[in-house]
Amino acid sequence: MPSIERADPVILGHILAEHRAFHEELSAARAAFTSADRSEASGVRAAHACLATLREHLARHFAQEEQGGYLEESLNRVPRLSPAVKAVLADHPALLAELDGLIERLSRPDIPQSSWEQAHRDFDAFAQHLVAHERNENAVVQEGYNEDLGLTE
Repeated sequence: MPSIERADPVILGHILAEHRAFHEELSAARAAFTSADRSEASGVRAAHACLATLREHLARHFAQEEQGGYLEESLNRVPRLSPAVKAVLADHPALLAELDGLIERLSRPDIPQSSWEQAHRDFDAFAQHLVAHERNENAVVQEGYNEDLGLTE
């Protein structure tokens, strides 16, 4: 049984696995955008499918965070993290809305080239927002658990 002074390795492993999966899903979507030819409906469908998978995963992950878990435990251990925890949780609706907009834009495979290019740029912006969110989340968890996850820059 882990000490109260140390983070539970199962919790930390879960965090790392979730974030690794997000990065794999982002990479798959990025590959769909960069290698697909918009003139082929299959390219739009591939990007749409990648984003839909990511959206489902993010929604589950965010729901778990909002119901408690390691962010709440970080806050229990270090109460002064309250503003940082609130900021991390406050990101969730905007991230999901941003992703929903992309998914909606790609819901038809016959989109114009200009819309495809804009969707690609919007995806890149979303990916940066998600990575920044993860960075903030990792910082809260690292400080709350007094454990270096090796994830901050």
